[in-house]
Amino acid sequence: MLIRTARPDDAPGVVALRSLVHPYLVRGVASTRQMIAQPPPEEKWTAWVAEADGQIVGWASAYRNTETSVPDFGEVSLLHVHPEHRGRGTGTALLAAALAHLESLRIRRVRTWVRTGSLSYARRHGFTPSRELRYSALDLRPAPPLPEPPAGVRLLPLTGLDPYQIYLLDVAAAAGEPGDVPVDATSYAYWRFASWENPGLDRDASTVAETDGALVALSLVKRDGDRMWSDFTATRPEYRGRGLARLTKQTALHRAAGNGVRTAYTSNDEANAPMLAVNERLGYRPVASGWSCLRDLR
Repeated sequence: MLIRTARPDDAPGVVALRSLVHPYLVRGVASTRQMIAQPPPEEKWTAWVAEADGQIVGWASAYRNTETSVPDFGEVSLLHVHPEHRGRGTGTALLAAALAHLESLRIRRVRTWVRTGSLSYARRHGFTPSRELRYSALDLRPAPPLPEPPAGVRLLPLTGLDPYQIYLLDVAAAAGEPGDVPVDATSYAYWRFASWENPGLDRDASTVAETDGALVALSLVKRDGDRMWSDFTATRPEYRGRGLARLTKQTALHRAAGNGVRTAYTSNDEANAPMLAVNERLGYRPVASGWSCLRDLR
């Protein structure tokens, strides 16, 4: 078993492993390769793979979270190991590499995400469960009908829109989102990298709602073949309670289905009752659960 830093040409193997362990997650080869080859410098993002007989059988990444004002907060993201290679210390070796990297960045508190069935593993390594997450799926056959917006509301695709205005909407809509830390420090440069320039972003399906001359709600779609991920659906705080999140998401789903997407996936904090209600109304059904887990490093 070889633990080494990930390389861009590992992307197909990483995606194949992720599809096996987390079939409800959607991140294609192109976006995975981009993240490995050109990570945002301010985050100091680094990833590792476990390799056995020339095959990728494990993965982990770690980085400084630059989207929150909480100081020295880091992430260990998506540590997972092929089912046939578990119980051999592979996950522990990957975790050790990730934590050592965060310690070198002087990170004081770290978060990771684990499947509910892996909580005992997280506890053994010093992590405390914090918030529950629900993963849901929606079959887009048949496609959801295109909704009729109320008077004064336009539902627009991202194509042709000013990315900076989308960024401002994204930041404003994230206010008050439930989570372990506030998402209140996202820079435009990082947002462009992670969202706008992501090879998986489907700008034709992604939808914003415009009213009163302003962009007030959005639903972003990231796609890999005939599968999609609802990356973020939200509304500016002053426009909430009008059903705009549902309108933008249903429109995005309709447009994605019309362009060949067959299954939509998403995730939500179990405390986010409004968005869970939107998803249930649209027909999403739970397919897995996970937890955010926290640990102090120093």
